Amino acid sequence: MAGSRTAAASASPAPPRGRAQRRKAARRAASRGRRALWREIPAIAAVALVIALVLKTFFVQVFVIPSGSMEQTIRIGDRVLVDKLTPWFGAQPQRGDVVVFKDPGGWLAGENQTDTDGPLTRGVKQAFSFVGLLPASGEQDLIKRVIGVGGDTVACCDSQGRVTVNGKPLDEPYLAPGNPPSRIPFQVTVPAGRIWVMGDHRDLSADSRYHMSDPGQGTVPLSDVVGRAFLIGWPFDHFRWLSRPDTAASLRAPPAGPAESPAPRPDPLEPSLVMGMLGVSPAAVRRLRGAARGQARR
Repeated sequence: MAGSRTAAASASPAPPRGRAQRRKAARRAASRGRRALWREIPAIAAVALVIALVLKTFFVQVFVIPSGSMEQTIRIGDRVLVDKLTPWFGAQPQRGDVVVFKDPGGWLAGENQTDTDGPLTRGVKQAFSFVGLLPASGEQDLIKRVIGVGGDTVACCDSQGRVTVNGKPLDEPYLAPGNPPSRIPFQVTVPAGRIWVMGDHRDLSADSRYHMSDPGQGTVPLSDVVGRAFLIGWPFDHFRWLSRPDTAASLRAPPAGPAESPAPRPDPLEPSLVMGMLGVSPAAVRRLRGAARGQARR
């Protein structure tokens, strides 16, 4: 009887909890959830930081435009996204691309800006620069449009005042209103592994034209190119893709120089090679026959 009473007592449902008990249990569960969230925040922040650093190093970086040298395409204060991934796979700048590149030497001389930010603002900017949301204050980067690549002859101006590439006039719809293609006459052949760059606001852009007395005649080495600017992401009313103009694709290819000529390969139908093969083959056949006869005699 005692055993049956115990079994019946254990099988009977627990008495229902009151409202106060349910509220207390809910508060305890919410408190445990908040503590777990606070413990996870450092891990989440660390993962986000690693992802941001990887994106900045290998994929995309944001740059702030400080000058009007690329107006009206890109304006002062615009944030542009720069593709840093494709150069890892061998992609090189093409005519018409907008590229960010490091100062080849002396291009930004005398343009250091004074720091008027307070400690808090400076710290926030340094943090954003570290993860790639802003450029570092010490970086010396420029943004221009590629006009000529290695082997191109870029000149200005023709009878109608236009820039020419390999003798063909360049249509430039991106020029700032009221700007001629160039007020400075020039002609340069771009060395292999370098590019000739110009700003869209030609009257405000101290570009390749102003550095023709420097080593490389104002051209920029490909090793200094950070990447191609492909998008204006901020402010939203300036949002646009920075696509390559169709006019750049219609230009003639640069003439192949001696250094760019492919290494000569023997032509199997070349007369001297054919005659040599015909002379060697009978001799080889005779040697093989003689060796076979000697083995048969043995």
